[in-house]
Amino acid sequence: MTTKPTKKNSSPKPQSPVATRRFEGKVAVITGASVRGIGGAIAKRLSDEGASLALLSRSTPDALIEQLRGQSTNVVWNACDIADGDSIADATEVCLREFGEIDVLVNNAGIQSAGPFVEMDEKDWRRVLEVNLLGVLKMSQTLLPHLQRKKGVIVNVSSATALAGTSGLAAYGAAKAGLNGLTETLAVEVAPQKVRVVGVAPALVRTPMVLPCLEHVTAENWEAIQKSHPLGIGTPEDVAAAVAFLASSEARWISGVTLPLGWMPIWPLPPLKS
Repeated sequence: MTTKPTKKNSSPKPQSPVATRRFEGKVAVITGASVRGIGGAIAKRLSDEGASLALLSRSTPDALIEQLRGQSTNVVWNACDIADGDSIADATEVCLREFGEIDVLVNNAGIQSAGPFVEMDEKDWRRVLEVNLLGVLKMSQTLLPHLQRKKGVIVNVSSATALAGTSGLAAYGAAKAGLNGLTETLAVEVAPQKVRVVGVAPALVRTPMVLPCLEHVTAENWEAIQKSHPLGIGTPEDVAAAVAFLASSEARWISGVTLPLGWMPIWPLPPLKS
């Protein structure tokens, strides 16, 4: 019998040794990186492939920085609230002072607010949109001139909730759907400068943000979740592998698309509650 994943019951991380150094000499800016989340997995993957890293988040990811520096990664961290344009400008200045250039921007930072649509107040809506959509717009707009000089790449971390309605995640799904539209539109605008804009839309991934939602899922809904994830629930490393490919030169002919991960549209996602 299959049970819901918990902190004590989760599948082992996939073993996928990195054989290439696709980001040797490159600088990647990653927002919202934490040691156990998707951002942290992306940081470790790009580091394994040779990238220098600028990590931006509201709190210091001490454990992640320690791991990266233990692997001789050139990494800096700066406090940044991506909903605040001045905070973004200050963090960008620190990054450029350290590295002098930026090749890749990974817009990973995001927040979630779950609950019935009729119970959501305007404050909840605005905060989710400010971070998950407007924050990405501000980060991209600020870093774009530097990415244009390097013919760089923007990778936006979206969600499968932007592709199929999920009860209880109206604001989150709407913000991520808007993010997919931004990916398409911005890709068209910056293509003449040889800058690419791509995205990934993961389904359920074992992260600290998702686990509280799964604790309230009924057996019936858990069965529906399994059906809509025929390849299993994802790990942060699964997302990181897709991001690394899309950000690399191997994907040089790909732009303006958001790649669904781990989700099949023939089954609707079930309701989620926090």
